[in-house]
Amino acid sequence: MAKRDTQAAAATKVRVGKASEILSRPCTVVQAGGHTLALFSANDRIFAVDNRCPHMGFPLDRGSVQDGILTCYWHYARFDLASGGTFDLFADDVPSYPVTIEDDGVWVDVAPRGDQYARIALRLRSGLEHDITLVIAKAVIALNDHAEGARDAFRVGLEFGARYSREGWGMGQTIHAVMMNLLPYLDEADRPQAQYIGLSAVADAVSGAPANFRIEPLPRADVDMPTLKRWFRQFVEVRDGEGAERCIATAVAAGATPEVLMDIFISAATDHRYLTVGHVADFTNKAFEALDAVGWDLDTVSLVLTSLVPVYVGAQRQEESNAWRYPIDLVTLLNSAFERIPDALEGGRLLRGTWQGDPETLASVLLGDDPKASADTLLTALADGATEDQLAAVVTYTAIRRMVHFHTSNEFGDWDTVLHTLSYANAIHQSIRRLGNRVTAEALRGVFDAAMSVYLDRFLNIPSAPLPRTTPANHAPDDVSQEFLKLLDHQQEVDAAAELVASYVASGSDLTLFIAVMGQALIREDRDFHTIQTLEAALRQYEYWKGSPAATHALIAAARYLAAHAPTSRAATQTYRIARRLHRGEKVFDG
Repeated sequence: MAKRDTQAAAATKVRVGKASEILSRPCTVVQAGGHTLALFSANDRIFAVDNRCPHMGFPLDRGSVQDGILTCYWHYARFDLASGGTFDLFADDVPSYPVTIEDDGVWVDVAPRGDQYARIALRLRSGLEHDITLVIAKAVIALNDHAEGARDAFRVGLEFGARYSREGWGMGQTIHAVMMNLLPYLDEADRPQAQYIGLSAVADAVSGAPANFRIEPLPRADVDMPTLKRWFRQFVEVRDGEGAERCIATAVAAGATPEVLMDIFISAATDHRYLTVGHVADFTNKAFEALDAVGWDLDTVSLVLTSLVPVYVGAQRQEESNAWRYPIDLVTLLNSAFERIPDALEGGRLLRGTWQGDPETLASVLLGDDPKASADTLLTALADGATEDQLAAVVTYTAIRRMVHFHTSNEFGDWDTVLHTLSYANAIHQSIRRLGNRVTAEALRGVFDAAMSVYLDRFLNIPSAPLPRTTPANHAPDDVSQEFLKLLDHQQEVDAAAELVASYVASGSDLTLFIAVMGQALIREDRDFHTIQTLEAALRQYEYWKGSPAATHALIAAARYLAAHAPTSRAATQTYRIARRLHRGEKVFDG
């Protein structure tokens, strides 16, 4: 074994020239073992480093050495010549190689040093800590060359965001989770860019934030889950973050299942109406989906779920909002409906799953202008055997319809109003699906809240944008996809984008390609939280309703929102393209 190791070590040493010649010049560029090296002579010694500046690839032989510090002449990144370590965090350590001199021959050992995968992961953490987007992009691209790279990059961002955001789970973490959910829909070449968008959002959200010091679980193991659930809701009610966080930490330490934990959170999320225009439920759902992606190990679960607590205790409660009180007191109406949910559930218990109602008929009531009729219709459907899943899905479908029929005569900012309803309804739907047979009357309150938000959005469909024509596209799928991308190079092609989607669906072409193009259209723009939310929620509902008109409506809604919010300056795309070119070994500085 020792002999083989010696031979392997000898094979990595490459003769690169004569010491007398190399020492006579400030710098010599050589090829060794597939590497282009810059050999610098200083103080009668020879130092070997990779000739590509790790920042943006500029040849380091064009730089200069002073007092042992090598400076690149493009962006002035500085490196310790002996070790390659950088003094400027926007760059990276430049690979350095041991040099030996034997009988005037200069030998360079080009063997890789250390765990390169671990070094890339460490570089990603550094990019997050200092909010350096180019560093993040380069690390993500490199990690995605490995089988587990995408998941590991996601885990790094997930744990970093939870640990360093004193304000708790927020938009950055949600974008990060949404992008992970979107990966299966994207072309493989586009997936690292999607992760880059999510990770840079996390870095931006927590930039300069202090560490989120964790609260330990209670020092006892005999607290039952119903008690912890009751305590958690009480602490959230009085906005006591420390008490609420300790309840969650204790539940996790006691081995609570994802379903039990979701029941605790969703009950508190529906104790008040439509908390923070739906963000509380949406953030909660995304946190759980993020844990699905990385695995439910104890430390990560506790770190991520306790980061939700500030969102709960600081939430805006819509019963304090005039729109939910006047001219119709929706809060009182809902409280009355909530009292009837247990009876409706009991009445439909033996019929559960046999509901023969038409989702379109139910949706037509929910899209009307009578909130009491909406609540009564939902209760009737429960009593007639509709499942909680079915009820939540239909309400989410009505939120999609609000976006489908959103008229561009409204103020631009009103797009966000219909988006908030959709993201909230989808979050409640996904949470109920996760709960399975553990759905409670408390969780169902979220479905009724979503229905009231759909009601409040009715004025945004006056006038109502018509459903797009469904003339089958007479072009090849690739041509239609490129046409969609070209549309989004121009502002406000809302109706044209919807018609293109409808035509594509009517042609019977494979929607997988078109959905990937929608994802491409999303990630090439500078990140917008609401646009990212829209596409992911629409695709969740597309999967649920696949094969029905509701699935087409979900894609139309997403296309309309995308078109309304494109194009942007696409600055983030430029940063990512630079990172990708560097990874390919291209010369960014050429031209």
